[in-house]
Amino acid sequence: MTTRADLRTLFLFEALTDEQLAWVSEHADEVDVGAGNDIVVEGDPADCFYVLYAGTVAMSRMIAGDPVETTRTDHRGVYFGAVQFYLDDESARTYPASVRAVTDCCVLALPAREFAAEFSRWFPMAVHLLEGMILGLRKGGQITAERERLLALGKLSAGLTHELNNPAAAAGRAADALRDKVTGMRNKLAMIADGRIAGPQLHKLVMAQDEFVKKVRHAPALSPIETSDREDELGDWLDDAGISGGWDLAPVFVAGGLEVSDLDAVRTASDPAVLEGAIRWLAYTVETESLLREITDATSRISDLVLAAKQYSQMDRAPFRFVDVHEGLDATLVMFGRKLATADGTGEGGVRIVREYDRSLPPIPAYAAELNQVWTNIIDNAVDAMGGAGTLTVRTARDEDRVLVEIGDSGPGIPPEVRQRIFEPFFTTKGVGKGTGLGLDVSYRVVVSRHHGDIAVVSQPGDTRFQVRLPITEAPA
Repeated sequence: MTTRADLRTLFLFEALTDEQLAWVSEHADEVDVGAGNDIVVEGDPADCFYVLYAGTVAMSRMIAGDPVETTRTDHRGVYFGAVQFYLDDESARTYPASVRAVTDCCVLALPAREFAAEFSRWFPMAVHLLEGMILGLRKGGQITAERERLLALGKLSAGLTHELNNPAAAAGRAADALRDKVTGMRNKLAMIADGRIAGPQLHKLVMAQDEFVKKVRHAPALSPIETSDREDELGDWLDDAGISGGWDLAPVFVAGGLEVSDLDAVRTASDPAVLEGAIRWLAYTVETESLLREITDATSRISDLVLAAKQYSQMDRAPFRFVDVHEGLDATLVMFGRKLATADGTGEGGVRIVREYDRSLPPIPAYAAELNQVWTNIIDNAVDAMGGAGTLTVRTARDEDRVLVEIGDSGPGIPPEVRQRIFEPFFTTKGVGKGTGLGLDVSYRVVVSRHHGDIAVVSQPGDTRFQVRLPITEAPA
């Protein structure tokens, strides 16, 4: 049995009364532990509060399925094990970390439940203060984390609404214009009904119309210079053919992917007296088909946005399943569409996206919606760091038995003193009201605790990369 005199040599017990020391002496067991043996194991029931009496111990936490040493000490009197024994809380019922004897050790073991009752009797006010502080911090963290998620959701909702409005407005404008073009085509049909175009010629024009429609559906994308050159060529052709308003018709035909050779074929098939009417009738056809294509593209864009939103939120899907990381990354990038440039470098946003995907990667076991929150936090920080202009690189690769997702930006970089604290809760470099400091803390917990993965950051000016590694195989329960 440890004597009261021995207990007073430990900083933890030096201020206790004789009565209190007598209780500790009576209930504490001296336990000898051989080098290399575990004293407590993370996740086991927190039955004892331990105090190091002699020897060296090492504390570790499980990260990505591997034990990572967090501290090592031989300081006499350090304590570990059921360190929150005074809390009647679920989180206090298991050991938060593992402790192993590095050398032969002697520890004092106090039964956590009995010690909690006696401690509350000795220091009732201290217990209330400790409970209030720990539980208050925990609850405040949960509320702030929820607020962080709501703020992120609000940003994404605003971006998604903006993205949906663009194709919806384009489809509406195209539908209005289509109505006018259909009216014009009906007027041209009246000319055909008057018999101004002979049957054989009409048959050839209908065939030309079908060819024009096919070309419109597969019209190539032209550079501004190519477009201007083709419009000049077609404008000259129309002027030579005696067709007025060539400057209006030429852009229509060029947008539809048509060239001078196509109009030559129409002239060959038409009587000179009705050539202008035939050209204008075919121009209506090209405009109508172009508007239909615009409506189709706009509605497809809306469908793609809705699908991306569904993939992002993981509606109607199991929370834990095997997923393709590229689906979540692409869905998240769609949510940031207002801030990002399109694939060809255009668009409202000033941030260019570079995708370097390894499509051979296998699906991984994951909580897909939570991973999407991780991508959201990292990409949002990257866009902010670049001031809305720069290059965002999203890369995937295989790293032994893990999938690597790397999100990089061309911003000013993260100073070393900030990098050391970047995953700490409530730590933020943003101005007041612009960040809670929980985005990367939530990301860390999702990757490390929920998925047994790893998240790290490497940074220098012009090249900051967040690296997330996720296991390919499902971790044991």
